[in-house]
Amino acid sequence: MVNKWLVGLAAALCVSAARAEVCALDDLDREVCLSAPASRIAALSPGATELVYAAGAGDRVVAVVSYSDYPPEARDVVSVGSHTRLDLEALVALEPDLAIGWVTGNPAEQLETLEALDMAVFYIEPRSVDGVAGAIERLATLAGTEAEGRRVAERFLSDMAALGAQYAGEASVDTFYQVWDSPLMSVNDEHLIGQVIRLCGGRNVFGELGRLVPRLDDEAVLAADPAVIVAGGMGEENRDWLDHWTRYPELRAVQNDHLYFVPPSLLQRPTPRLAEGARLLCGHLATAREDAP
Repeated sequence: MVNKWLVGLAAALCVSAARAEVCALDDLDREVCLSAPASRIAALSPGATELVYAAGAGDRVVAVVSYSDYPPEARDVVSVGSHTRLDLEALVALEPDLAIGWVTGNPAEQLETLEALDMAVFYIEPRSVDGVAGAIERLATLAGTEAEGRRVAERFLSDMAALGAQYAGEASVDTFYQVWDSPLMSVNDEHLIGQVIRLCGGRNVFGELGRLVPRLDDEAVLAADPAVIVAGGMGEENRDWLDHWTRYPELRAVQNDHLYFVPPSLLQRPTPRLAEGARLLCGHLATAREDAP
């Protein structure tokens, strides 16, 4: 009788442990499992930081990297270097039970080192509107904050769908989005920013190029002659990149003063604030559309 009771207790404990485990599929299609919801999270990119907070797990964040400035409370969290070079010693000392890695932004060898130290690493790189929502929900699963993550994800999808409906059928506007200045870089149609341009009724003049983030030169932009130039700049209030194009008065965008700045954190980070950036971008394209002859 005792033996049966012990066997039953052991089975019950195994079932309980299995139920406590939380798992989610990351953007490398790997299943990441934790024995319990994450309580100490290291967010290794500014975008990852925003996504963790959006998932309702901001109070679990114990480490961030440079430029993790949103939400404001993230600025008070310990920084462990930059997304391109982590201070592994400082990071490991904080004893996170989950690290949120950036697929193409963090050094692969450093993330592999963390995994070799038995730290769970969840890789993210949302490349679509649905991908952003999915990242929020999966992070919420790992943190045990599913209800909040689902609420934020659904609101984001609703906001983006509303924008798409608002600008559906509008006349196309030839658009050049400048993601960097030296070397000059843009995005193609597969990039999340390219998808937002299309949602707003724009035509990305470099959308058909093969590279996700193609390198260009001024001559390529002159040949494309966009009706609108949008720059992210190097800061939230920096318009210097736009000033460069005024040396080419033959460009349609310059002739009609359709040179626009959108804070990069609103378009270049795959987070719920993308909806805010999309609203700004759609508004700029709408202005250009109204001014068209």
